[in-house]
Amino acid sequence: MPVLFTRTRHNALPRQRRFLKKRPVPQTQTLPFWGRRQWVLGIFVLIIGVLLCRAVYLQVINANFLQSQGNARHLRTLSIAAHRGMLMDRNGEPLAISTPVESVWVNPAQFVTARQKWAMLTKLLDIKTSELEALLAKRMHREFVYLKRHISPSLASKVQALKLPGVFLRREYRRYYPSGEVSAHVLGFANVDDHGQEGLELALNNFLMGMPGAKRVIQDQTGQVIALVKSLRIPRSGQNIRLSIDRRLQYLAYRELKAAVLRSRARAGAAIILEVHTGEVLAMVNQPAFNPNNRRELLSERYRSRAVTDVFEPGSTIKPFTIAAALESGKYAPSSRVNTHPGFLRLGKYTVRDSRNYGVISLATVIKKSSNVGASKIALSLKPKRLWQTLMQVGLGRISGCGFPGEVAGHLPYFSEWHTARRASISFGYGVSVTLLQLARAYAALGNEGILPPVHFIRVNEEKTAKEQGERVMQAKTARQVVHMLKAVVKPGGTGSLAQISRFSVAGKTGTVRKVVAGKYSDSDYLALFAGIVPASAPRLVMVVLIDEPRADSYYGGKVAAPVFAKVMSGALRLLNIPPDNLTGL
Repeated sequence: MPVLFTRTRHNALPRQRRFLKKRPVPQTQTLPFWGRRQWVLGIFVLIIGVLLCRAVYLQVINANFLQSQGNARHLRTLSIAAHRGMLMDRNGEPLAISTPVESVWVNPAQFVTARQKWAMLTKLLDIKTSELEALLAKRMHREFVYLKRHISPSLASKVQALKLPGVFLRREYRRYYPSGEVSAHVLGFANVDDHGQEGLELALNNFLMGMPGAKRVIQDQTGQVIALVKSLRIPRSGQNIRLSIDRRLQYLAYRELKAAVLRSRARAGAAIILEVHTGEVLAMVNQPAFNPNNRRELLSERYRSRAVTDVFEPGSTIKPFTIAAALESGKYAPSSRVNTHPGFLRLGKYTVRDSRNYGVISLATVIKKSSNVGASKIALSLKPKRLWQTLMQVGLGRISGCGFPGEVAGHLPYFSEWHTARRASISFGYGVSVTLLQLARAYAALGNEGILPPVHFIRVNEEKTAKEQGERVMQAKTARQVVHMLKAVVKPGGTGSLAQISRFSVAGKTGTVRKVVAGKYSDSDYLALFAGIVPASAPRLVMVVLIDEPRADSYYGGKVAAPVFAKVMSGALRLLNIPPDNLTGL
């Protein structure tokens, strides 16, 4: 056994060596490794080259494009709201001011991600979730959508506390009117975007509107402003304007007109006060009125200012100008007399009537008793052009040029169209249509010694300058004579005795006009008018009052409209410190 073991070991070793010698060693064993490494290195070099080229392209060649894309996502130009100018009365009291408020807006793409929290926001803003969904469904492509305009500061704080994505606040201005409906018709109102819509807000809009500013900001992905880049344009506030309106007189006129409309159960009413020499509108009121601070449930028909936009037949309030035309013609003098017997006048198929037979009366009595027959006979004795020219020159049938929105011209037929009956009817205020502003201006010409003043809604600083701008329409002597005759109307026995004011002389004229209904004059619908000048000896103020369709005990101008004049003017004379001119009336 030992021999065999040794032998086997000895014989196996040479065979193993022989086997190893027979296997040739490959000469190219390291070539595949070095080739792969070169290929890998080449690929890396190529990738790095591509990246470098891309970097050069993006950072150098296409840098502007990338910058613009970045700006488009984070850089924004925001508008800065401008403060609308304030409207003040002639004494500097605010009538219309703009106060800062917040408005809620959303970015729909961001806001939609918080749909589960919409209920909290809709509850705060008092809107239905269905309404919110309908609003956003049509505006998903936008970046800016208003949800609620002009909310209170406390509500704005609650909305901000929700921290909902895509919900933002924007500073805006809301118009506020301290006097409410008292000055509503003369001021008008501005809409939610602070643009004038009616009245002086519309007429003066270009002056009141400011110039919005602009700023460039950086926003984060939620839309919040995180940095101010640059102020592009500073906002410029609108002009503050001092109006001719006197807030105290405006309130007096509003209070008394409203009381008269309610007392007489009238359909509507209007009143206007002018400064005789300057033509400044000191007060202009209408009924029914509206509150410009809350217009949600009001009818648009209440917005118009009847004193400027509505026309009517002036009736007997036009008779003083018929008398003025007669005096200007040279055919008549204050002492001239007119035969009104037998109390009516037949003109073809038409008949002009007085309330009774006044017989032979003076021109002053024609006005005092408001004789239609007397006015007709005077007009028929004149050339038609004479009366037409007088009425046209005092501003009837033409726009005053005051610039108030919606002002109408009325209608004064050309004298060549006047037949006999029309000549007579125009002499006592039928067949011609005017506005309350036109009628007040015509009476101002009487009080201004024959000079027709321009109408102003903005305060006139120099009375002398305003007087020079007026247009002489009749001789000063004629105007004084007519004013003197008008004083008799307000004295006992005249149709306007209820317009008397203690310690002041008043010149005025009543009017009771039948309205046209369905193409013919109504037997039950009337306009009650009174136009007056105070103090009569040295005129300063003119007021015209109109009550539309009074339904109470009386419908006469002397009973319904004249008391309004007396109450308003007694307060106005005191407030303006105008001295009494009739101390004997104590």
